[in-house]
Amino acid sequence: MTTATHRSAEEIGRTPAGPRPLPELGVTREVPLPDVADTTLPNGLRVLVARRASVPMVELRLRVPFADPAPGSGHPAIAELLSETLLTGTATRDRVGIDDELATVGADLGASVDPERLLVHGSGLAEGLPVILSVLADLLTGATHPDHEVARERERLVERIAVARAQPRTIAREALQRVRFGDHPITAEMPTAEAVTAVTAEQVRATHAASLVPRGSTLTLVGDVDPAAATAAVERALGGWTSPATALELAAPPYPAPGDLVLVHRPGSVQSQLRLSGPAVPRDDPAYAALQLANLVFGGYFSSRWMENVREDKGYTYGAHSGPEFIPGGAVLGVDTDVASDVTAAALLETRYELGRLSAVPPTAAEIEAARSYAVGSLLISLDNQGGLASTIAGLSAVGLGLDWVREHPARLHAVTVDEVAAAALRFFAPSGFTGVVVGDADVIGPGVRALGGIAG
Repeated sequence: MTTATHRSAEEIGRTPAGPRPLPELGVTREVPLPDVADTTLPNGLRVLVARRASVPMVELRLRVPFADPAPGSGHPAIAELLSETLLTGTATRDRVGIDDELATVGADLGASVDPERLLVHGSGLAEGLPVILSVLADLLTGATHPDHEVARERERLVERIAVARAQPRTIAREALQRVRFGDHPITAEMPTAEAVTAVTAEQVRATHAASLVPRGSTLTLVGDVDPAAATAAVERALGGWTSPATALELAAPPYPAPGDLVLVHRPGSVQSQLRLSGPAVPRDDPAYAALQLANLVFGGYFSSRWMENVREDKGYTYGAHSGPEFIPGGAVLGVDTDVASDVTAAALLETRYELGRLSAVPPTAAEIEAARSYAVGSLLISLDNQGGLASTIAGLSAVGLGLDWVREHPARLHAVTVDEVAAAALRFFAPSGFTGVVVGDADVIGPGVRALGGIAG
């Protein structure tokens, strides 16, 4: 005879209706974090290697600062085409040859770019690291950006830009960036179709030679590798990647000044995008842990006050989210949601109400404890695989931090007091500290949102 480990259908049918008590949360387990070997090669490339032997793979992240050296020169469009054609051929490998060689070791590589950096990312079998590095070295030193490949990717990019610029989220993002940062280069997240059409293959190759350089760049490897051996393999493969130049970091933009929300007219839209933003602090600021907890209570996760109000109670939106966005030299706070046109004014009113309530009625001890458990748990989960750890190491290194920050952060979160969270709520979430945009059909939503005040346009 064995004891039943589950209830029968008859037992379930007789279960009294109503809520059940939830079990207490268990003790959060720590995720062991490896040491990181940190070496700068003679060519100026910084190499970070961590051994995480959970699976026989290796994750790769190459971050090259890639700021516009001369605003107005068309750099954003050139950079996009450079990243799109980086893997399309070298003097010794064509597009198919690159893919085939990487496939022999279960690997893939990709590239992306934004106003701050160009990122080459990928993964593969750990035993195939020499092959991956060989291909990467060939791309960095010998990519030819063939004329026909540039022409093909140029056409594709123009099509993608046209599609993206018709999307309300893109319209809202570009409008918010202009309101927050004016004409700073950080706003050039997507080039114009006209700028892309004007780019030549010669410009792409020239930018590769001038800006895709090792000095100031960082290569991160995480996986089932020996750090010393992996670093030596990187030096052998990438030692020939040289340049007297230093990769160009993006200058810090100005912090957004508080002010009216800008109403952006999108004719015929049946939805509106609310995008509010204010100053925040970076991860190494003493107030960051308190800000993180205050943000979670406001709108940083599903159990937040704002989500409970505008989704669960009012049904205005499918989702509402707030959180810090890290920028060169600091961070900004974002408050984002999409709602139907006919409830835009009501959703904005409730959003301002919840911002004011967080400042005037600070988070309770119970709210803070729930947010603290979520913050610690989600941090540890994000590091429990090679890819998450590689991205974390690469992201922290870009702002001068290392894994010690991660190791110490749970203790910082546990040390935050109720009074410190209240102070952070008052400092960062007061409605008067925000600016932003409301994107929608102004003929429909304009009268309602203007009646609330604090709207320009």
